[in-house]
Amino acid sequence: MPTSPATGRPGSPTAVQSPNGVAAQTLADAEQTPAGQAVAEPILLELVDEDGRTIGTAEKLSAHQAPGRLHRAFSVFLFDGEGRLLLQRRALGKYHSPGVWSNTCCGHPYPGEQPFVAAARRTAEELGAAPVLMREAGTVRYNHPDPASGLVEQEYNHLFVGLIGDALRPDPEEIDDTAFVGPQELARLRADGPFSAWFQTVLDAALPTVREVTGGTAGW
Repeated sequence: MPTSPATGRPGSPTAVQSPNGVAAQTLADAEQTPAGQAVAEPILLELVDEDGRTIGTAEKLSAHQAPGRLHRAFSVFLFDGEGRLLLQRRALGKYHSPGVWSNTCCGHPYPGEQPFVAAARRTAEELGAAPVLMREAGTVRYNHPDPASGLVEQEYNHLFVGLIGDALRPDPEEIDDTAFVGPQELARLRADGPFSAWFQTVLDAALPTVREVTGGTAGW
């Protein structure tokens, strides 16, 4: 799934111990290549048990390598005033599921970050527009291997449904294209090309709240 920024969650500098045990430098100082270029901190995901309770953290890529480690995630479904779902086509440069269509936004909270806050944050970061309204729509747990990349989505996913009204300014590093679709347009788009491995699972789980939010205007 789409993820938090590569620099990880902001935090204060961490002391690094020298061989004699003396705190000699900060983490920011230590994470420099010989040429003086900064090295990005690893992105950590929140590991959970089958009931969604936090049990630790893991580096993002390692959590997605087979067989996968169960971690917290979120998926967002936003609709316009006509009840059409906003889809995004993932950027071709993404390491996981590049170039496929998926729901409005999805990703992983920072460790300790509330899923609702993470969902609103990433929607604004990726699409350049914040939700007008966003409601919790339950959770779904799934295990979806991605044949194209060999990675595995073992996720405890928090679902959110809402409305969007502002003009979009998608981040090209995250999003290749966007589209607003009703159910029939979605079916045609799915017949034409691949969608993310998790798309149908999260859509099915979110549909009761989708119908409440859209009021049945588009026939969901």
